[in-house]
Amino acid sequence: MVQRYILLLIFMLLGGISSAQKSERDYLRSGNRLYKDSLFIKAEIDYRKALDTNPKLTEALYNLGNALMMQQKGNEAIEQYDAASKVETNKMKLSKIYHNMGVLLQASKQYPLCIEAYKKALRNNPDDDETRYNLALAQKMLKNQKQDNNQQQNQENKNQNKEENKKDEQNKDKPNQDQKNQDEKESQKQPQNQMSKENALQLLNAVMQDEKEVQDKVKKQLQVKGKKFDKDW
Repeated sequence: MVQRYILLLIFMLLGGISSAQKSERDYLRSGNRLYKDSLFIKAEIDYRKALDTNPKLTEALYNLGNALMMQQKGNEAIEQYDAASKVETNKMKLSKIYHNMGVLLQASKQYPLCIEAYKKALRNNPDDDETRYNLALAQKMLKNQKQDNNQQQNQENKNQNKEENKKDEQNKDKPNQDQKNQDEKESQKQPQNQMSKENALQLLNAVMQDEKEVQDKVKKQLQVKGKKFDKDW
């Protein structure tokens, strides 16, 4: 009786394992059909269900990455490709994984990373001409990007130097302008100063003339009284 229960338990466990394996394959096949019909969101759901059953199912990881890529979810797709590359051992499949990673990285202009992905793809499949073409194109685009960055940096440096030179010229001319302004102020003051001197001279002459007349009157009065006046005041 005990043996009978043990055998029944073993069959139940084996049946459960078989059911689980069948379930992940079913989800995978269903996802593939949906993907083929361009129903990428529904395909994504089935691929994720397959991975819930077996997280290391590389076909589900790779196909999920494709479904995400078709939804323009590049970063999420790269995460799935990267996860697949860590568990996949088949060189041809690895080549496809790295190729797709390279395409997404190239689309986002991450050329150094994309070039490295293409190189890994070619290491696993040296006969892949499409990857080789993409690699050459990515290398050319990286070169152009560096040239554009250098030209932009040079232009920014020129603009900065031009601005600095302009400020230097302004600072250089400032003392001359200040001196010019000062000279103009002095020139404006000078006629006023000259007029003040003339007025002062006229006033002095008038005072001296008045004093002379006074002195003459005094002398005349003294002479009238019979006294001689010898010194001027």
